[in-house]
Amino acid sequence: MRPTLAVLTLLALSTPVYAQEAAPGPAIHSFGAVFDVADPDFATRTDMEHKVAFEIAQASNSPDRVNASLNSVARFINMHAAAGVPRENIRPAVVVHGPAGWELLDNAAYRERHGVDNPNAELIRELTAFGVKVILCGQTAASRGIPRAGLVGGVEVALSAMTAFMVLQEDGYRVNPW
Repeated sequence: MRPTLAVLTLLALSTPVYAQEAAPGPAIHSFGAVFDVADPDFATRTDMEHKVAFEIAQASNSPDRVNASLNSVARFINMHAAAGVPRENIRPAVVVHGPAGWELLDNAAYRERHGVDNPNAELIRELTAFGVKVILCGQTAASRGIPRAGLVGGVEVALSAMTAFMVLQEDGYRVNPW
């Protein structure tokens, strides 16, 4: 049976003419690709500090893949930079605990554990160079044996993730709900 002209027309009209592609960000260039949202109805405030604390507890599903939650932090930065928020007003922090703690290792330590370079290492370096606080839960590090000397440069260790969130919230950070 051959499709009728009406069916082909309906299929053509229901399929987008083009799909927008995510573009590299203006601030974190190697990660966090974002889509342009023209004239959003809900305004993005450019005159306020965007102090958001992200929690990352889950490791990537494969040791050779970037942690999607860590990439989301780069997306947060890039979205807001593209929307005109001044760099000094984009102030995310990342609190890492649980299995994701291993993803903060430098390439040598990560390779020793997983047999591949850490796909998150460059992203972590770009984030910390931007000014993002990347904080490892000290309880996670101690309980799992994550070597402090093997962390990517710029990663800080806190007493605990709970302590880090308490201090960040006291400093005006809002905890990201996902």
